[in-house]
Amino acid sequence: MIAVIDYGMGNLRSVAKALESAGANEVRVSSDAGIIRGADKIVLPGVGAIKEAMRELKRLNLIKTIHENIFKKPFLGICLGLQLLFERSEEGGSARGLGVFKGTVRRFPDRLKVPHMGWNQIKVKRQNAKGKTKERGILKNIPDNSFFYFCHSYYADPEDKNIIAAVTDYGLEFASAIRKDNLFACQFHPEKSQNLGLRLLKNFVELK
Repeated sequence: MIAVIDYGMGNLRSVAKALESAGANEVRVSSDAGIIRGADKIVLPGVGAIKEAMRELKRLNLIKTIHENIFKKPFLGICLGLQLLFERSEEGGSARGLGVFKGTVRRFPDRLKVPHMGWNQIKVKRQNAKGKTKERGILKNIPDNSFFYFCHSYYADPEDKNIIAAVTDYGLEFASAIRKDNLFACQFHPEKSQNLGLRLLKNFVELK
């Protein structure tokens, strides 16, 4: 069973339907901590602002649940679900995230059109800082320079560059996907990215 965390932000049903189209046998959209803990895989989607998202996660008593389960089973963050994993954001002057990773979520410079909306390419990082090739896992069969759909005004700037799984150029190069162990998160929307998006979600569904 795949649990899609419902904290009232984003089109959760479209994520759930895309996972089902990618082969998931059971997808449950839920804010129930027990259901999330009992899931085989967890998805944290979201669209909007970090401050409001954290407020809702706290109200629903889901912050502890996320921290306790995020590295125990396959975990997928989408868009705001990637940004929430970091310590802080420049949004609204300053906002705190879940703090799973050290780093800051930064606003695109004023010289760029914001939000970054539409199709853009990702370049998959095949090696870590020591030059060792990493298992591509959820990015299996996703070619370099594939196009995915983006819609965001902020981007993650991780302190540990080894967690960057893919980068995208939008006037500057930013981390468009991160991964560590069983965790993967992407700034783009696979559920809106047609065939390649479904391929990525199928890779997630098939993770053991």
